[in-house]
Amino acid sequence: MLDQQVGTSPLSLGASLYVPATRSDLSEIASQQKIPGLRSVIFCLEDAVRSDDLPRAIANIRRMCSTLTPGRMHRFVRVRNPEVLRSLCNVDGIDRLTGFVLPKLTREVLGDYLNALPSASDHLLMPTLETAEVFDADHMKRLRDELLLKCEGRILSLRIGGNDLLQCLGLRRGSGRTIYETPLGPVITQLITTFHPYGLNLTAPVFDRMDCNATLKREVQTDVEFGLIGKTAIHPSQIRVIEDQYLVDQHELESAEEILRVDAPAVFRHANTMCEPATHRAWAERIRLRSEIYGIAHRQ
Repeated sequence: MLDQQVGTSPLSLGASLYVPATRSDLSEIASQQKIPGLRSVIFCLEDAVRSDDLPRAIANIRRMCSTLTPGRMHRFVRVRNPEVLRSLCNVDGIDRLTGFVLPKLTREVLGDYLNALPSASDHLLMPTLETAEVFDADHMKRLRDELLLKCEGRILSLRIGGNDLLQCLGLRRGSGRTIYETPLGPVITQLITTFHPYGLNLTAPVFDRMDCNATLKREVQTDVEFGLIGKTAIHPSQIRVIEDQYLVDQHELESAEEILRVDAPAVFRHANTMCEPATHRAWAERIRLRSEIYGIAHRQ
């Protein structure tokens, strides 16, 4: 699992590099030799791998796990199905992984995934919400309740599968468009209000273009405003663009620290904004933690 210095807050995921498990350099990536400073990686055995390449991809995961040492990076494998998860749990060195990404999670397959995990496993899970059921608010509420009942303490974050959800609608985002400027904008809002109040974090959908960093920056800024910290990166060049938006504004940090003071008044003015510790404490704690992980934005 993770080095003890690494927190298990979902805020620490940062930009999670998405890597097909068919690549031959998994060990170099997992050990941070290839991409120093990488906070989290997801080795994919699902959509990024053709069915006839699956045996080779699983063999690559096996070899990688045999070389892993404790580290400061979150290392996940996106499994293909519960059967693949069950087989991976017997791999030597699998305990060095942070956990598993569970694709296309629904209430119907949740039990199969949980049954595939050994009772002694302490791997964290990141289920992905990316099927037609996501558009059914009642289904999402029932899934939330089952996750809280059956997976207490095991869910690091839920992932929003933007491309799969657009595929359900027969759509693909156009150039220059953020995910919030597609029909998924209201869906993401609904997921936030369904899961966040119950302590289940959400990570933001992938941005699948590598030629428009200005739009990526704009999208991540909206992610942050909506409380979505953590986003899949499809190329190392996206990592800095994403994580730069997680830097905390100095004024926000000052307000947060004032709110968190043990002797803070019940309500007060700071930077021409009303501050009320009883209602702003959760925000302030999140701002403080973000600043500890990503740092402070330089004032212009």
